[in-house]
Amino acid sequence: MALEHHSNHKMRFDQQVDNAENFVLPFIEKTLPIHSGIRVLEIGCGEGGVLKPFLNRGCECVGVDLDQMRIDLAHEFLKEDLSKGHLNVLYKNVYDDDFQTKYAHYFDLIILKDVIEHIHGQEAFIPFMKTLLMEDGQIFFGFPPWYMPFGGHQQIAHKKWTSKVPYYHLLPVSFYKSILRYAGEAQHVIDSLVDVKETGISIERFERICKKSGYAIVNKQWFLLNPIYKFKFGLKPRKQNWLFGAVPFVRNFLTTCAYYTIQKL
Repeated sequence: MALEHHSNHKMRFDQQVDNAENFVLPFIEKTLPIHSGIRVLEIGCGEGGVLKPFLNRGCECVGVDLDQMRIDLAHEFLKEDLSKGHLNVLYKNVYDDDFQTKYAHYFDLIILKDVIEHIHGQEAFIPFMKTLLMEDGQIFFGFPPWYMPFGGHQQIAHKKWTSKVPYYHLLPVSFYKSILRYAGEAQHVIDSLVDVKETGISIERFERICKKSGYAIVNKQWFLLNPIYKFKFGLKPRKQNWLFGAVPFVRNFLTTCAYYTIQKL
């Protein structure tokens, strides 16, 4: 069945704070020093946990999400930072004209943590983010490659076995739906899983889109064991073996998380 952090919002917030402090922020700092005054946008910020370590460094942060409930939770969990005026969290679409006008070429750093694999039209969205990025700014992505064991996010399924079986998200859509229906999954769960199937992204396609969109990849790291797994499964984070990671396509099947920073050419 779905993991506890999917329903325990404060637990999920705390886990994201820890993950960002110990993995995301240090990875970003390899190519972009994080200090007071840096302007940070997180797209798909949820409860805001990823932004907290950046706020602690004195960054000026904006978080946007299309889930009003999670934005409300961010206001609750980050009320002290909001009161200081260093944070704004919004129920907002970054494509909206008023957002584009206000924040044109404004941010030093844009963060998408476990988000790009949910976005439709990635070939248009990734180049669009240039309009929000300062000339020397960078974009961070953290995402599970589609072909990895749980790249279909089937861990959100409510039934015990459908949330634990790996790789079956790779089956044809009709067969995938049939399995989920047979297991007794609710229609909204099935719809969510099929939506991820439509937007899941591989390492190779992500890199092709970045190159075609006029970005340079300034850093990347693949993980055999996603750092967040220490909370989900009690597993110690482990980087992907360089030799296995050098094998195109095959590497997707056992790379549970990919980190990238990119910059405009």
